[in-house]
Amino acid sequence: MPDDPLSFTMKIYILICSAFFCSVSVSAQTAKGRVIDELSKPLEGAYIANLRSGTHAHVDETGFFIIANTAPGDSIIVSHIGYQSRILRYEDSSFNPVKLFLSPFELSEVVINSGIRHLNIISSIDLNTSPVNSSQELLRKVPGLFIGQHAGGGKAEQIFLRGFDCDHGTDINISVDGMPVNMVSHAHGQGYADLHFLIPETVDKIDFDKGPYFADKGNLATAGYVAFKTKERLESSSVSLEAGRFNTFRVLGLLDVLNTDHQSAYIASELYMTNGPFIAPQNFKRINLMGKYTAWLTNNDKLSFSLSHFAGKWNASGQIPQRAVDEGLITRFGSIDSTEGGHTSRTNVNLQYIHHVNPYTFIKNTAYYSHYNFELYSNFTFWLNDPVNGDQIRQKEGRNTTGFETELNKSLLIGNATVTMQAAAGFRSDAVHNIELSHTVDRKTTLQNIMLGDIDETNIYSYINTEFRTGKWLINPAIRFDHLQFNYEDRLAAGFSTQSQSTSIISPKLNFLYAQSKDLQYFIKLGKGFHSNDTRVVVAQSGRQILPAAYGADIGLIWKPLPRVVVNTALWYLYLQQEFVYVGDEGVVEPGGRTARKGIDIGLRWQLNNWLFFNGDLTYTHGRSLDDPKGENYIPLAPITTFTGGFSVKDKSGFSGSIKSRCIGDRPANEDNSIAAKGYFVTDMNINYQWHNIRFGIITENIFNARWNETQFATTSRLYNEPQAVTEIHFTPGTPFNIRAAVTFSF
Repeated sequence: MPDDPLSFTMKIYILICSAFFCSVSVSAQTAKGRVIDELSKPLEGAYIANLRSGTHAHVDETGFFIIANTAPGDSIIVSHIGYQSRILRYEDSSFNPVKLFLSPFELSEVVINSGIRHLNIISSIDLNTSPVNSSQELLRKVPGLFIGQHAGGGKAEQIFLRGFDCDHGTDINISVDGMPVNMVSHAHGQGYADLHFLIPETVDKIDFDKGPYFADKGNLATAGYVAFKTKERLESSSVSLEAGRFNTFRVLGLLDVLNTDHQSAYIASELYMTNGPFIAPQNFKRINLMGKYTAWLTNNDKLSFSLSHFAGKWNASGQIPQRAVDEGLITRFGSIDSTEGGHTSRTNVNLQYIHHVNPYTFIKNTAYYSHYNFELYSNFTFWLNDPVNGDQIRQKEGRNTTGFETELNKSLLIGNATVTMQAAAGFRSDAVHNIELSHTVDRKTTLQNIMLGDIDETNIYSYINTEFRTGKWLINPAIRFDHLQFNYEDRLAAGFSTQSQSTSIISPKLNFLYAQSKDLQYFIKLGKGFHSNDTRVVVAQSGRQILPAAYGADIGLIWKPLPRVVVNTALWYLYLQQEFVYVGDEGVVEPGGRTARKGIDIGLRWQLNNWLFFNGDLTYTHGRSLDDPKGENYIPLAPITTFTGGFSVKDKSGFSGSIKSRCIGDRPANEDNSIAAKGYFVTDMNINYQWHNIRFGIITENIFNARWNETQFATTSRLYNEPQAVTEIHFTPGTPFNIRAAVTFSF
């Protein structure tokens, strides 16, 4: 690493920008236009290419594009995944709106020139060939991302990505319609990201990528980010009912209440209940309500408003010690403390307004508000600290999150280069009341308040992102500025006092893409990101380790060697100034020292015939602590080898479905690798049949009934009357064979 990585990166940024602007020539002929779908709505991401000159462009989220070096008589191809391509003859400076019509998905029509966020093309392929069936599958759509649940189904999942144990979101930035999902300075973990408020059937697009390379993604975007976008309208109204093993039931309602050329509105509702496979029933219940309204106004302006509410409660068997199972004290699905569990709720209000200044300049405004409550009871160590009452803890908080962002988007031509720019500023404010860590008994009696206080954390930010597209090159310099203010009022301290700390960070990015052809592109990505620490830790440490930086580099390609085959691969490196280790029963995020990870990602998408598809993603990671001696420098629970893949059937004589496997290898559970977390291989399958307006489905999990552990930790604990503590694997068992049936009626 350079002595001053920030200075080094800034010099490169300035050099590239200067060289580019010095090299551009006088303006050439320009083609302008707009691409819409069958409903006359913008078709974001459509690909535009001049078959003579080879110049190309992409349609922005408002439907507009500009393309350089185009002369009258040129043939222009317009394409988009899932739509019939069109070849048009260019005659003047602007096209009338180009309308594309839906067509059966065909991988041969996929164009590789997808831009810097190259994994979006993978997301589009996967969503077209294998739709999402559950809230857990939303995150599993990200190649190489694994999730695990260890608290009864109602808590946010543990996330693994690119050699990171992200806990519940410490190193991955997650958002829905521009609203952040991650909770900073959360009672249970930094960056806590609970997606249970998102109804899978309302998801339209999943934007994701890996690494700290994108200026619009700030705090926690180190390993990567995932941005969900919900539908603006429904194809039809529907009612679904699911029922299966372990007293599992799900009822879903989607109601199309308004659908005209200029307005749309729908309501979605969901009830999910299950006891799970555990001896002590989970009694898990989740309720979701959502409404969304979208209006297309004059001058191509767009207004979108959504309101949602989520509530869940559950019991949990927690993480159980391996020795308790080996000795026959409990079964794999038993519990040591059956009083674990909790409840949570979240209400979201989201407003987006896009205003067009002219066809190639628009301003996007996003405002959001979330009201959130959380209460969780856990027992990680049983009778280690309190041999009489046990070690149960309560983590609790109430939170109001408010944010706003305005982003200027502009497209122009400089010589033969197409330039797009985003300049944005915004803020996020989290007011957390009565954030608590307490020692409790049976969820009823509070023995001791360990931590109790109020948090006020504010993030003010701005960024500039530019893309210069000239010839076969796309150059993407960007820079982001963040200022964070941390305030904490300790309610257990004598007298009133507010502890405060603040700091700022600059995060430059520099990405290159070379499109050798429409079927092959190479990329190099360089960038700096960061993740913040918990406010309670920041003020206790007098501001040290507030915003540890992450420095990353990717080099790779995306390639269509055959018309129906897409391959993506990347070699990558990520250096982290400070690893975070969350200690839940102490309410702190401990510094874990400097770490470095390097690895390789390989992905394959293959259409075998008109209705059969294969997808597979393999990741290998080598990660180590840089501050510990060799042999004692393993990163606990960091994945080494992961694989996901399977086959999907799409529209074969009314049938559709998939069979998908996921595999994670053995990995160290502690720093010297003396304790290992066992890997697993699990296969799920679903099949659907469409008959007129009724769809029948069978959903199966773990079809081979594999014996696997969903989450594992190396924990020191003591059982009741046990003479001394033991450090070993504590785990939550994975779901055994599970099956449920579903029926959906559309109208």
